[in-house]
Amino acid sequence: MSSPTDVHLMKRLLLAGFVVAACVVSGRASTLADYRHRVSGAIRTIQQLQLARDEGSANASLAPLRAQLPAKETILLQGQSIALDNSWFHDALDEYEKTKDNARRTESLVRIGERLLAISERLDELDKVSSVGKKDEDKGRLAEILRRPEYNKTASEGSALERLWMRFLRWFFSLFPKSQPGNSRLLSAVAQVIVVLVGLALIAFLIWKFAPRFLRSRNKKKQKREARIVLGERLEPDQSSADLLAQAESLARSGDLRAAIRKAYIAFLCELADRKVISLAQHKTNRDYLSSVRERPSLYASMRKLTNSFEVHWYGFTPAVESDWDDFRSGYLQALKMQ
Repeated sequence: MSSPTDVHLMKRLLLAGFVVAACVVSGRASTLADYRHRVSGAIRTIQQLQLARDEGSANASLAPLRAQLPAKETILLQGQSIALDNSWFHDALDEYEKTKDNARRTESLVRIGERLLAISERLDELDKVSSVGKKDEDKGRLAEILRRPEYNKTASEGSALERLWMRFLRWFFSLFPKSQPGNSRLLSAVAQVIVVLVGLALIAFLIWKFAPRFLRSRNKKKQKREARIVLGERLEPDQSSADLLAQAESLARSGDLRAAIRKAYIAFLCELADRKVISLAQHKTNRDYLSSVRERPSLYASMRKLTNSFEVHWYGFTPAVESDWDDFRSGYLQALKMQ
């Protein structure tokens, strides 16, 4: 097993290796594509650090980051050498390393990542126009991009969603006890899975809650009511069972009790149809409608009395009196209460 002294020596050798690599990179001019690639790699590393909860493992990743983007370097752009200044990146990493508060460390990483993203976007723009632009213009454009001080402000204003996400992660991780080194990746993966599952559950709930209502409303709009013929009487599309019953009441007051019973019986059939108990059709008779509710014993018994009264007074020769109308009307209301 290695002693603490050996481990410390290995860390110093690794750090020295990174420094040497940085010197080699800074001493040899790279291309614009290579610089863009290294900026993209630094962005990915910064994003991974935002999810790390162990300070020691996070700080161990800073040396490779510094070597990836040296403080001073030169790149070649269409045969010309351009000096780049990445010292802001190193200063920001130094500030991050010195900070002990987790919230401030995360905010520092967010600012660094936003500035790198802004630089990456401008480099993409430069790459698109470099093939048609002049060398001096390209050189000036790249120098201007890397000198712009407003990157911090612009990136901060344009990443509200990302900052909100980071606040949520900090709140979520605060619900758990401090993790041991090596567990940060597991916790971040678990957090992402939980967020996805919660989002899917919310979407499923909204679909379950509102989709049937939406479909019903669409079906109602599509279904245009047409004129109906019930027991030989034509009913207008907008004519309801309440309208028919009101007409029956009017006929009864005028003394035409026979017609009142018939009108009320048709109103009863329309009400059952509106409640999806029966279906109306021009060819159906009163006995057809009665047979269709045979599987509903209580309704069948009440409807049979109404049907018999209708047949006796409309098709028969028995004149209707006031008590017949009162009995029919009360039977009508009682039958509907059973639904």
